[in-house]
Parts: sequence; C-alpha cells; structure tokens
Amino acid sequence: MTHVITLIPGDGIGPEITDAVLRILDAAGADIRWDRQLGGMAALEATGDPLPGDTLESVRRNRIVLKGPLTTPIGKGFRSVNVALRKEFDLYANIRPTRTIIPGGRYEDVDIVLVRENTEGLYIGFETFVTVGGDPRAVAQSTAIVTRQGCERIVRYAFEYAVRHGRRRVTVVHKANILKATSGLFLDVAREVAEEYHGRVAMDDVIIDACAMKLVLDPGQFDVMVTTNMFGDILSDEIAGLVGGLGLAPGANIGETGALFEAVHGSAPDIAGQGVANPTALLLASCMMLDHLGDLTVARRIRTAVERTLCDDGIRTRDVGGHVSTDEFTVAVVRRLA
Repeated sequence: MTHVITLIPGDGIGPEITDAVLRILDAAGADIRWDRQLGGMAALEATGDPLPGDTLESVRRNRIVLKGPLTTPIGKGFRSVNVALRKEFDLYANIRPTRTIIPGGRYEDVDIVLVRENTEGLYIGFETFVTVGGDPRAVAQSTAIVTRQGCERIVRYAFEYAVRHGRRRVTVVHKANILKATSGLFLDVAREVAEEYHGRVAMDDVIIDACAMKLVLDPGQFDVMVTTNMFGDILSDEIAGLVGGLGLAPGANIGETGALFEAVHGSAPDIAGQGVANPTALLLASCMMLDHLGDLTVARRIRTAVERTLCDDGIRTRDVGGHVSTDEFTVAVVRRLA
C-alpha cells in the first residue's frame, strides 16, 4: 500500500537532511508518495506566510507529516510554526525516544522514552505586558493553562506506551511543591491514572530539578518519563545530550487524527549549505513514522543500517565525532541496505 505523506523540508539544513532521508527511504523500499509543502522561513519568503493554507490543507488531507527543522525568529516575528502545527491538529503527545547508539560515550545503555504534553502549559502563548509608571513594557506576564483533560490523556498515553512496548515504569516529572495548581493538578491526575495500571506498570514521581540532576548522575534509573510541555522541552534536550547530542534525537507528535515526525534539533543556519549536517535524527524520525504506519520491517532495516554505519563502519558526521559529509554518510547507509 502506497502511503501519501506531507513533506515539509524546512529551513537551514532542512532541505539537505530531508534529501538524504528520502534517498535512504527509497533504497529501503518504503512505499511512499510525497506531498511537498512549505513551512517556516522558506514559506514566508515564497508566500508571505510561514504556515500557508496549502500546507495546512495537505496535513488535513494526509494526516501524516515528515518535517525538517523550521526556523523560529527569537524575540520577534512570527511564533513557532512547530507549535502552531501541534495546536492546529491537536498533536498532544510528543514522544522522544533516546537510546545509546554509539558506544564509548560517558553513558552506556541509555534507553529512555520521554512523553511530553504538547499543547498546554506556558507554550500556549498567553503573554502580555503591563504598563507601570508610563513604561508599557515594565512588566511581562505569561499565563500557563493546564487542564484535567490534557493531563489525563498525556499520562494515559505514557502508560499505554509502556504497556505496548513492555516498559516497566513511568516516572512523572513535576514541580508540584511550588506550582501547586498547575503541576499539582498534573501530579494528582497522574496518580489517579496510575491506579488503573497497578500491577502492570509501576509509577513514581520526581521534582523537575532533582530529575535533571538524576539524569546526569545515572540515566539508567529512568524508563518512560511523562511531564508537562516546557519541562519536557528542556529535559528532552538534556536526555539527547546523554547519548551524543541532538543529531541522534528523533521525535513524534501524535494526536487522535494525525501525526507529525521530525528531528528534535533546529535548522542550524550556520552550517546550512556546507554539506556537513547529520541526517540521523530525521532518519530515525522517519523510522518512527514507518512504525506508526505499520511498516515495521522497513523501519527495522533502516535502524540496523544506521547503527552498523555508525558503529561497525565508524562512518560519522562531525557532530558525533566523525569527519564525513552528509552525502558520504547517506551513501554508506544506502550501501548497508543493499
């Protein structure tokens, strides 16, 4: 069965790594027809809109998206297109698996799945300035919204993920000691949901700052983690750093009627066009997409080819200790698939 997938190559290094991923997917025999669309700065320059109507319509039609990194202006300009897509299609579950691929690093055998609530918290963008003494920017104010429904569905997703994948424990990460309303609600609901999985999946909880320390001291104590939007955003990057960086970190954004798969890293405009970007994160995200579509064999073949290229052949881009180009890495993975 041919899958029709919306493809957003993205900004910066996005088109380069997207091209590499498409070559590898084709070599692996993935049966996909791509519906190419624009987003981010590339879309703004071409259409005057960072998230054009044609792109939104394509996502509504196809329901599955593979997306390269998009640039978001810092401090001014348009808000994140990534956040806009998650909100528009209610992609409430952000899944970021992190596993040791390249041996010999500071930590061995890291295998953590972080489940992040994707649509609530501070990232809803309810912000305003308050005028004091004639200064219109004297006070900046941001409002976080956390709902019982939002808490329940993300925690339940984490427990269901644990059941499906034979995971032993879900750790709830929070700041309920200080943020007694927002984090307090999240923790209370998590404990309620955990009761339904008693005897199948264990549950514990940890305060966010202690969690950040424990990850550095011993990441092996964590299995599946679930947390709110901003905490998840921060922790997922920390966890990626345990295994070599964002160049190896894929992500998925899942909702009831759609799913978007992406690399966790940004658009890296400083190296765009140099042919040195690492396509591994987006490639592993495409494997998550294939899993979602039920193409488990193709996904498994690609993951095996990537690991053998990185570990057995020692062919790596410079961000993970190597020296090869994007194209040379792509050719090596394709060779492993032959």
